[in-house]
Amino acid sequence: MRRIWSAALAGSLSLAMACGSALAEPRHGMSIFGDLLYEEDFPHFSYVNPDAPKGGTFSQIGPTWILNQSPLTFDSLNSYILKGNGAMGAELTFDTLMTRSGDEPDAVYGLVAKTADLAEDGNSIIFELRPEARFHDGSPLTAEDVAFSLMLLKEKGHPLISQTIREMASAEALNSQTLKVTFTGNQTRDLALLITGLPIFSKAYYTEHAFDETTLETPLGSGPYRVKELAQGRFVSYERVEDYWARDLNVNVGRWNFDTIRFEFYRDRTAQFEAFKAGEYLLREEFTSKVWATEYNFPAIEDGRVVQLTTRDDTPSGAQGWFLNTRRPQFSDVRVREALGLAFDFEWTNRNHFHNLYQRSGSYFENSEMRANGLPSPEELVLLEPFRNQLPPRVFEEAIEPPVSDGSGKDRRLLLRAGKLLDEAGWTIQDGKRRNAEGETLSVEFLNDSPTFERVIAAFQANIKQLGIETNIKPVNSAEYQERVKTFDFDVMTRRFSMSATPGVEIHNYWSSEAANISGSFNLPGIKDPVVDALMERIIEAKTREEQVLAARAIDRVLRAGFYWVPHWYKAAHNLAFWDVFARPEKAPRYGRGGAMPDSRGVIDTWWVDPAKAQNAPGAE
Repeated sequence: MRRIWSAALAGSLSLAMACGSALAEPRHGMSIFGDLLYEEDFPHFSYVNPDAPKGGTFSQIGPTWILNQSPLTFDSLNSYILKGNGAMGAELTFDTLMTRSGDEPDAVYGLVAKTADLAEDGNSIIFELRPEARFHDGSPLTAEDVAFSLMLLKEKGHPLISQTIREMASAEALNSQTLKVTFTGNQTRDLALLITGLPIFSKAYYTEHAFDETTLETPLGSGPYRVKELAQGRFVSYERVEDYWARDLNVNVGRWNFDTIRFEFYRDRTAQFEAFKAGEYLLREEFTSKVWATEYNFPAIEDGRVVQLTTRDDTPSGAQGWFLNTRRPQFSDVRVREALGLAFDFEWTNRNHFHNLYQRSGSYFENSEMRANGLPSPEELVLLEPFRNQLPPRVFEEAIEPPVSDGSGKDRRLLLRAGKLLDEAGWTIQDGKRRNAEGETLSVEFLNDSPTFERVIAAFQANIKQLGIETNIKPVNSAEYQERVKTFDFDVMTRRFSMSATPGVEIHNYWSSEAANISGSFNLPGIKDPVVDALMERIIEAKTREEQVLAARAIDRVLRAGFYWVPHWYKAAHNLAFWDVFARPEKAPRYGRGGAMPDSRGVIDTWWVDPAKAQNAPGAE
């Protein structure tokens, strides 16, 4: 499964900000729980090649996406509203106040903003902008544009943005280079930093053009790339802006080396792979373990024109699985949800479909120190005890882990446990079907837009049927899939969410009671739990990383006891295959995909075309 890009567009605030104290002076960057790695006027990030040549083309199937984007198709160049399917890569065209560092879990450094200064009470922040900032048409990028953009996103932006920044009271230009952002006083600690990662739009352009409509008209941006050409639903390409105003800034030195970046769209994974083999695009992150294990044996692999690379993934793997929609009455009982989890035989699936390449997911913070394990620590109990009467006793026992089967595909022991849970929930066997006291039949429908994934669902379905539950797969195209997910019109659907290494206000979009009612939110199961709401605030308001880790472990226990999903699998690595035309820096950023940042860049922004390898390009003589 590909990753959904977190709504945490930046990260969280520095410790000085978290404590509400004033910065001693305007700073060139922000971080959380510690000092910045890079001092003011640093020459470049440590994981780039400052002498990397510019030129050539990079193309891929996008491995991650944001907001309304889809990896299978697009009908709009606007990725920042709920409506439509945005084109992948649209974020390359817009600059932001600050930009992420790949060496640190949550640090940002000045891009359009040269410095940031927080007020003593923590309720406002002033950014000094670089006077040289320009849009692609040469017009100046001013504080008025930034203020306009922030308020526009709050009013009309995608709910994952507008809901996250709602405690931003105002954004105003004090002069052409000075921006003041004021908060309500009820803001979370990380809001000020989060806004530094939001796109900046031209006020003049969006005064004449509707922002809240889908469009294939090329938008006016200020970033390192602009739209070059597209064919709706097939591909979109971006060209490097030769006179990009920020190309020589330290945060950009050694980055944005490709002349052209192109995203390809295919509706079928088999077609995607065949196109890669034929050289129709240059880099592929392989998410299908069977393909990685058995099908990378085509001629271009054997003669070395295509190479494989496995890189370590130190970022939290997050949560991937089948999410159960508790808005549906048949999933309102936790015992039904737990029973469904017992019917999934991961061990059989991993062996027969994935060549044992995966580990089982069990936590919402998998592959990180925030994962809850064993019994709650005394520190975790301090957080959980006030809610003991509102929580199931299992929260205070060993952290709930997915069941381990005998690998037969039909573990009788687990299916018997599942059957007893269904009986207890009032879904008993009547005429071979699970029915409740009203005679209603228990049914489960899987929403699916990937035909190749049906083989995995089918094995799960076989066990569900063994329990007397009616089940079917609802195949839909990408556009319908996106729309039904946005409006929570599904029983069960598959998704992967990647968590930030420093969770912030964005987690409201995953688990809050309010988000359960907001179309387009990531609260797919419809979680409405006041304990979860309270523990989220402890994560967001933590004053130290240790406090945040403990709060994350506590909420992890509560969420896992809710059985809101049937966990899938993960691997702490990225499997990349690419035509051997690229070079890359000796050092990769710790928080990235072979160099990939959490916003899907990395490979795109730090690799380059090696002129000496041009003969390896598809079609080269």
